Amino acid sequence: MNVRAQHSKEIPLAVDLDGTLVSTDLLWESVFLLLRKNPLFLFLLPIWLLSGKAHLKSEIARRVTLDAAHLPYRQDFLAFLYGQHASGRELVLATAAAEPFAKAVATQLGIFSAVHSTSPSNNLAAQRKASLLSNRYGPKGFDYAGNDHADVAVFEAARNSIVVAPDTRAHRYQRTHGCQRFDAKPTGLKTYIKMLRVHQWLKNLLVFAPAVLAHNILDPQTFLASFIAFVAFSISASAIYILNDIIDLPLDRQHPTKRNRPFASGQLSIPFGLSVSALLLLGAAAICFFLPPMFAAVIAIYLVTTTAYSLVIKRMLLLDVICLAGLYGLRLLGGKAAASLPLSFWLMAFALFFFLSLAFVKRYVELQFSTADEGDRIAGRGYRPEDIQVVGQSGVASAFAASLVLSLYIQSSEIKGLYSEPWLIWPLVPIVLYINMRVWILAHRREMVDDPVVFMATDWRSQLFIGLGALLVLVATIL
Repeated sequence: MNVRAQHSKEIPLAVDLDGTLVSTDLLWESVFLLLRKNPLFLFLLPIWLLSGKAHLKSEIARRVTLDAAHLPYRQDFLAFLYGQHASGRELVLATAAAEPFAKAVATQLGIFSAVHSTSPSNNLAAQRKASLLSNRYGPKGFDYAGNDHADVAVFEAARNSIVVAPDTRAHRYQRTHGCQRFDAKPTGLKTYIKMLRVHQWLKNLLVFAPAVLAHNILDPQTFLASFIAFVAFSISASAIYILNDIIDLPLDRQHPTKRNRPFASGQLSIPFGLSVSALLLLGAAAICFFLPPMFAAVIAIYLVTTTAYSLVIKRMLLLDVICLAGLYGLRLLGGKAAASLPLSFWLMAFALFFFLSLAFVKRYVELQFSTADEGDRIAGRGYRPEDIQVVGQSGVASAFAASLVLSLYIQSSEIKGLYSEPWLIWPLVPIVLYINMRVWILAHRREMVDDPVVFMATDWRSQLFIGLGALLVLVATIL
């Protein structure tokens, strides 16, 4: 922060909201709050916009409620405002946000003596905001804090200006006029990797399973097709994760760890996220041209299902975990379609129960750490705290069912055509049971992260047993 001017107590300080007081845009957030409430509102948005941006904001604000307590406030700038308020200076909120949202923020902070905001007929931005403040407080009778190009007109009408996390035009104005400035924390590579959820790409290694189990992974053409499928699933998953994070902003901000995600914390903007998501989806579509048409169909089903899960299914009792298990099955189908390989019924049955168990782990952990009262649903889910025992029992039962399917497969006639000594892979049954049950025991002890797949990929004991299982399959294949 570079302090270049002293502010008199007699001169009120007008403060912008979007991008200045908070590191987000409430219009974008309210749009997704509305769509989360009912996706069909998507068709009304352009109709409302035809009557003007002010009308659009007002119509949205009538239908959604803003959680002002958990917005990503710019803490250094907010601390400055608290100091100004404590010294007796008049602070006013002057924003293009809809009136209900502006009043909710003002009520939450308790430092603003007046609120000037967008009405159904007047979008309070740029020159309109400058004119209102000049008429209310007199020419050069106020100071102003803003952040973007729309605020330049208000900067010029104000006595002094404060520039907060500026865009290109606001930055240029600040450099020319030497205004006081508050900078945002720099966004590093780690933030973008976190946005893409690169660690979740481990799940997409399942596309190699059909080639591995068909003993065809060393064929260059098969490996290349599987690898391309892996890339397509990974970037498709990242695109949907971005969309999911944007939809879940209000819930993530109430979560002890998810509130640090790039969009929930305000490190990255919603328009940026939507742009990246669209580019990733275009990349996935382009990749599909290099693989059989059936793979494109699988990717399309995957995208539709994951989007439906983000919008609706994740809040539906039991259907959510079945959907999650089904998405793992789609990865196996994708690997089969990409390399034009047969897919075993046994593999699909095993995957269904194995990943259903892990999906139940996610819900079990969420129920453990939920603060919801008995009889109330946990935030964003269809489960209640009293469901935890049934969820746990269902997950453990699924783990044993997966091991049972594996043991029946080892004794089936199908395996004899692949392995001359099937008994060598019998230890896979206790290995799989150990890996899955260890996850459940740690979850019961409250020592499990909310994603068991990522946990198994980073836990050395799980890695040891997974490696041992892979070695047994390799040996059985060679002999």
